[in-house]
Amino acid sequence: MLKFPAHFEPDEKGIYFVSFRDIPEAVTQGLTLEEARGMALDVLISAMDFYIEDSRRVPEPSPAEAGEEWVELPLSMSAKVMLLNEMIEKQIRPADLARAIGVKPQEMTRIMDLHHATKIDTLAKAFSAVGKRLELHVA
Repeated sequence: MLKFPAHFEPDEKGIYFVSFRDIPEAVTQGLTLEEARGMALDVLISAMDFYIEDSRRVPEPSPAEAGEEWVELPLSMSAKVMLLNEMIEKQIRPADLARAIGVKPQEMTRIMDLHHATKIDTLAKAFSAVGKRLELHVA
């Protein structure tokens, strides 16, 4: 699962500003720390949407520094972001991957949509087509 370090900084009014070193476009705020944490996940997901839309590689998460908290992407979204990075690294276009796994290009669009439920077997097939293996571990 991908998790990114986020910095939560309260101002003099008690509003928490949130930023991610690894994902500079992901910035938000919340009136309370709890609200800021929820907003942090929302803005991180929104940033991932833009990376996918622009076919840009998502940076690897850095280790957390003092004063930072981890914000975890849901497992299905993490898998799709990792698939995006593999596609970019191997210069595989979505249409090429769609052909390789035997789906229509519009289905590939749904597979890469973070908000669309995709079967884990479909993601495993896509990873296999890019030369990787999707594994599931219970800890």
